[in-house]
Formats: sequence, structure tokens, C-alpha cells
Amino acid sequence: MNLSGDELWRWLRGTRWKPPKAATATQERAETYVFALEQAEQMFRAAATVGPATQPLLIFYGLSQAGRAIMAAAPVAGDQWQLVGHGISQEPQTFAGPLADIAVTTSKAGVRGSFVRLSAALDSPVWCDAAVRLSDLWDCLPENRFSPLETATQVRRTPLYVEERGLSRQPHKLASVMVWDFPPWVASAGNGEALKTYMASFPGADGFEYPWRGQWDAQEPDFTIDLDGWGGLTMHWHVPHGSDGTLGERRTLVLAMTRPHGRARYLVPAVGSNTISLHPLMTWWAVLHTLSMLARYEPARWSKHIDVDSSQQAVPLESLLEKAIETLPSFIAYTLDEISGGELTSR
Repeated sequence: MNLSGDELWRWLRGTRWKPPKAATATQERAETYVFALEQAEQMFRAAATVGPATQPLLIFYGLSQAGRAIMAAAPVAGDQWQLVGHGISQEPQTFAGPLADIAVTTSKAGVRGSFVRLSAALDSPVWCDAAVRLSDLWDCLPENRFSPLETATQVRRTPLYVEERGLSRQPHKLASVMVWDFPPWVASAGNGEALKTYMASFPGADGFEYPWRGQWDAQEPDFTIDLDGWGGLTMHWHVPHGSDGTLGERRTLVLAMTRPHGRARYLVPAVGSNTISLHPLMTWWAVLHTLSMLARYEPARWSKHIDVDSSQQAVPLESLLEKAIETLPSFIAYTLDEISGGELTSR
């Protein structure tokens, strides 16, 4: 779906006359699907008419209503589609500190909270009481690569774009793809240790190989480095033992390691102690919920964060909110189609 925001909302409206099969299981599910999408659209359109003082509230609650439509369309049994409560929160005392350090927690798996149930449906992890910093969640969005919430360090991890379409059509025992957006400290390190250290944060991507240059004992990765210092590298992964290495098998391997981001695929770092990465919709959810709670319950502090004359984070926040309005309709559409097994786009 290569559509603009208005076109995507029209496409979503067009699904309401005939909701996905699971959303027609009961009248309540069907009504929830239809009206939650209407509320989501109205909130997103309203968010486009106001500034960052109130945008987080409208965008997050628009996403929350879209989440209800997504769960109404999910093939889950009983009342598992119903969302009650947030299922995600912040440690209140951390609102008083730096924006990057706000501590975010979730409810445990199995509760009815919106974040928890939607995460389960999308095979995305929760992290219970082991708080995750807002900065780490923020950095999991490719849109924020050039706009960190704090001074960038070698601890920072951002998603890596995978050129899935570069896979050779000929059978091969290696899935070879170009991987982009390695930060300058990795791309220019001159050795493989920086690459291995960086990649340790990307679950499921271990066991990789790469072309190298220099002496055998150095094995410097053969990065292609852009003018801004960020780099790309051809990376190889072995197909499972016994596989023929067909295009389909290699593509399945790449898909298992990556997360969708619109029409692109990314290797996404895990947060906290998780061993799998967050689904991109849940990353947006966690970030926007945090910003909305700050704007709602700490308006004086929020006003300082968005003051472009005194806050380092003001412009990155403005940019993120603008991108949310622009790109989240596509995530909602893709996730609805994903959770309904491709039912919507196959019509």
C-alpha cells in the first residue's frame, strides 16, 4: 500500500462495510471495529490541526482506538480481543528528570491491558517491572536515527535497514543482503569487534558473516561509508541445515530476523532484558503513551520540553509528532492486514 495519509484513511474507511472475518464473529466486535476506526481517524485529523502542546494526547488516543479495531479483527478466542486499561505506565518520579530517562514499565503477560494484549497478538514482548528508558524505546524507531533524545554515545542502538530485495534468485546456502545505517563509530572502527559489539543487541541476527579487507588477523569489515559517516555492509547468514537455499527459504530467514516498517524491513534492537524486538506499532505505542502522559499530567514540564528556545528535545519532539500523524495510518493499515492474515489486501 503505497498511499498517502488521506488515501490510507479512505482505504481504512473502505474496510468498514465488510470488516475482516474475525471482526464479524459477534455484533459487539463488528461495532467496535467500525466505530473505533472512525474515532481513530477523527483524532488523527484533529491532531494535524493543533501544535505539540496537545498533539501527543490526540495521536496516542487515536492509536489506542485503532488498537481496539485491530484486536476486534484478531483471530483470538473469547474476550481476548477486548482491551481494558493501558497495560503500560511510567514511574512518576522520573518525569521530573531528563526526558530520555523517563522509566517505562508494562503489566505482565496475560493481563487485559491494551499494551499487553495487543503485544501478544503481534508477537511483541512486554517487560513487566524491569523499567526501560524512554530514550531506548525512542531509538527503536528508524525515524529518530538523526534525532536522539540525549547526546549520542556508543551505547545507542538504532534499527538497521535490510535490503531484502537484494537477495539473489539463484539457490545459495547463504542469505546475503546489504544492511544499512551502522553508526559512524562502527563503520569506521577498522576492526570487526565494534561490529560484533553492536550486533549483540539485535536478537536473532547472530551467526552472521561479512566481507572483510586487510590482514587475516584484523578482518576489517568492508563497509560502504556515506558522506555523513553512517555505513552499510553486505552481511551473510547460513540457511538452516538441510535447506536447499532457495529464494523462498532465504527470504524466510531474513523475515524471521527483521520487523516490517511500512514496505521496508529492519533489524531492530531489543530493549531491556527482552530477547526479541518490539513490533514497530508497539514501539510507537510505548513512546506516544509516555509523551501523552507527560503532556496530560505534567503540562508545565511538557511545555518546557517543547520550548524551541530552551529545549534540545523540542525540534525532535515536533518532528516525531509530525511523522506520527503522517506514517501511523500506514502502520495501522499494515497491522490490520497482518493480523487478519492478508484478508483485506486480497479482496
